[in-house]
Amino acid sequence: MIEKPVNHIDTLIIRCPNWVGDIVMAIPALDCFRDSFPRTKIIGIVKKNAQGILRDGPWFDGFIDCDDKSWAGFWRITEQIRDYKADMAVLLSNSVRSALSVWLGGVRNIYGYRRNFRGIFLKGGPEPIRNNYRIVPMPTTEYYLGICRWLGLNVPEKVQPRLFIGQQILERAESLFQKYGIRENDLVIGLNPGASFGVSKCWPPEHFAELAELCEKELGAKFLLLSGPGEEPIAQAVLKKSRADIINTYDDKVDLEMLKPLVQRCNLLITNDTGPRHYAVALDIPVVVILGPTNPDYTAANLDRTIVIRKEMDCSPCHKKICPREHQCMTEITAAEVFTAAKKLLKEQK
Repeated sequence: MIEKPVNHIDTLIIRCPNWVGDIVMAIPALDCFRDSFPRTKIIGIVKKNAQGILRDGPWFDGFIDCDDKSWAGFWRITEQIRDYKADMAVLLSNSVRSALSVWLGGVRNIYGYRRNFRGIFLKGGPEPIRNNYRIVPMPTTEYYLGICRWLGLNVPEKVQPRLFIGQQILERAESLFQKYGIRENDLVIGLNPGASFGVSKCWPPEHFAELAELCEKELGAKFLLLSGPGEEPIAQAVLKKSRADIINTYDDKVDLEMLKPLVQRCNLLITNDTGPRHYAVALDIPVVVILGPTNPDYTAANLDRTIVIRKEMDCSPCHKKICPREHQCMTEITAAEVFTAAKKLLKEQK
């Protein structure tokens, strides 16, 4: 379906998703594009703070900072796209704005999902699956691979995200582990109590605190408390409410690139339904996911080493950032339930 032969596409621009988890779930599609265009210069449009997720991987030859919330940022992106004189662009994001910036950047062979009234800018792409005009939820990884399949690219039967960690980042991480007193044979459990989406995704801090106490008492585990920008109050609440000895990584300003080796060092990650859960999958780390207001169909892939704990409510999945009710979908999940799932996954490692 591509007019130019694959070998004649000199430059390809890929607009990546914005959310951390979506970027990781898009990696099998990025693998597909790199395998299909081995000699092509591939440029990723990625939020600056998220580029570390993809750094050291084989997918991109360069990045354009995705800062298009202001008109000034939008035009900067457009000008940079124009400088590359790209033959083709692929949109993994769904917005009209992402299509417009690439089109104004001079790219005419633009492919992506035909939705949100942006078809005027696209050369082609699949229609999302709908039922009574509503888009049917599906695993996000498969959603992105749908573009690859539409383009006639070869998609392997088994796909799983993967992340790469550079030597410099590994050395910095090792210095942190020494600072934290984490030794090679220690059982390390990562705790991720925040979620940039909103508080509705967050399991209560007192539940994380109780869980840490159970794991410390019965498993002798050490804990890495992971938190991102704006999540310090949640991290502090966990520390304040727990008697367990928890290592708080917040002061070390762990960014999305440094988060990779920290998750990789964990024997188990316990997290809300947010970006680090997808790091764990990509790094083959067992993960317990506490899922509340979001639809599990979007992440129903590569669950071999994942246990998802969820309470079905008459209002779920609502996808609201702030719960208008009493947040029972999260508060009714107990520390004991999560602890049981954690022990199960750790036992399976042995």
